[in-house]
Amino acid sequence: MKNLVKAIGFVCLAAVLSLFFSAHAKADYKIGVLAKRGAPKCMKKWGPTGAYLTKKLGTKFAVLPLKFTAIEPAVKQGRIDFLLANSAFYVQMEKNYNVSAIATLINSRRGQALKKFGGVIFVRKDSPIKDLAGIKGKKFMAVKYSSFGGCHMAWRLLLENGIDPKKDCSAFLEGGKHDNVVLAVKNGTVDVGTVRTDTLERMEAEGKIKMSDFRIIHQIKDDFPFVHSTRLYPEWPMAACAKTDKALAQKVADALIAMPKDSPAAKAAKCVGWTKPADYSSVTECLKIIKYGVFGK
Repeated sequence: MKNLVKAIGFVCLAAVLSLFFSAHAKADYKIGVLAKRGAPKCMKKWGPTGAYLTKKLGTKFAVLPLKFTAIEPAVKQGRIDFLLANSAFYVQMEKNYNVSAIATLINSRRGQALKKFGGVIFVRKDSPIKDLAGIKGKKFMAVKYSSFGGCHMAWRLLLENGIDPKKDCSAFLEGGKHDNVVLAVKNGTVDVGTVRTDTLERMEAEGKIKMSDFRIIHQIKDDFPFVHSTRLYPEWPMAACAKTDKALAQKVADALIAMPKDSPAAKAAKCVGWTKPADYSSVTECLKIIKYGVFGK
């Protein structure tokens, strides 16, 4: 009986995967999206954007969730036509592979339209760590070394305050996904964590955590509606790959910027919509300071 259940399970899984890959194979254009919280959440959040563009432009757009390590190979090998990833990935792919921003995301929180985001550094509420200096000698977890909001921003802040996480922390770890970092701090696996702004608030809304169980380190008090520890940088851009037809890229840009804020795509993405491409020079500056990737040479 157990073998029969397993067999049925494998058949169902194979059918789901077959449908998934078949949908992408039939797509006219593929949008590679950084799946910072995993593929299922990525599809739930961004799949409707693919559907919106398909309906708006009359050609099939498919969303392809990508792990952090899969972004560059997908661009380099020409497996995607558009890229939606963090701002640090964008400036690196722009420098190495001539991708070009066509629109910038406008995030949404408590009725506010947000074109920027930041990083937040946090500990458990009962932690003895009260400030940045207290991070020295502790286990510090980022999302990935390639994560902008979940690593680079906090890395820059620490360096500017005389702390090199590579040398001054007992461990500088990767959690893999934003949720993993938050839960690692919550469970006491690590002492300190950093994720992009809105992560804690969204996880609380999902019932996974209580923000009152954490303390924000170096919290900046301003009118930005998410708790944050770092300066703010421009939101994720939608970028066209070098091989993508310029006329098509313009049509996609126009469609995104025209997206109604109450559309299913905007609601799923929890955004207000899109705007013209932002200036990403501050992102490049950040990567130069931490000497990361192509800007560390």
